[in-house]
Amino acid sequence: MEQVWFITAETGTDLIVSFAVRKLDYPEEIESLTLLRTPKYEHLLPPEERGVSVSFERLADPEEFGRKDLLVAARYDREGETVHLTTQEHSFDLDVSKVDAGELDDMCKVMRRMNRGAAFLLTGF
Repeated sequence: MEQVWFITAETGTDLIVSFAVRKLDYPEEIESLTLLRTPKYEHLLPPEERGVSVSFERLADPEEFGRKDLLVAARYDREGETVHLTTQEHSFDLDVSKVDAGELDDMCKVMRRMNRGAAFLLTGF
């Protein structure tokens, strides 16, 4: 389980949720796990490339290989204070117990907006 220190959620042309994850080898440093959707321009993409792209600093960028790693499912367990993300290539278990309640609320709002058109399975948000 990855420890999340804070979450940044943004709306605008891009919808972004970025998790600041504790770095494995250097626990005082963070790495970003970022979810990104650009609904304004998404209609210009082929259907198989539409949705929420996921990138994690720790992993190779799938776009370097000519593809995106898209979000398939997201589950938020408020009581357990965890977020589970499943992409086409990976899954991530995130401990959000140290995150401010306001940041968690913002995350939920942006995640619901990201799921326009039921782009992925969304639970608990």
